[in-house]
Amino acid sequence: MILALWLAGGTGIGLIYFRMVRHSAALMLSGRRGGPSFGIGLVLLRMAGLGGALVTAAMQGAGPLLAASLGLLIGRRLVMRRAT
Repeated sequence: MILALWLAGGTGIGLIYFRMVRHSAALMLSGRRGGPSFGIGLVLLRMAGLGGALVTAAMQGAGPLLAASLGLLIGRRLVMRRAT
C-alpha cells in the first residue's frame, strides 16, 4: 500500500517536473525580457523539489525510493508521449 502511494507520488512529480523542463526551455529561448532568468529560476526550483522528494523517499527506505523513481520515469514517459 505504501509503495503504491510512492509510485503515484513519483508519477505526479514526474509529470510536473518534465512539464517544467519544457516550460523553462521555452522561457530561456524566448526573446522576452526577463525570460531567460526566470527560466533558470525554474530549473533551480524543479531540481530542488525533485531532490527533496527523492531524499524524503530515501529516508523511508529502498522500496519507497525505487517506487518513486519508477513513478518519475512513468511521468516522463507520459509527458514525452504527449509531446510527439
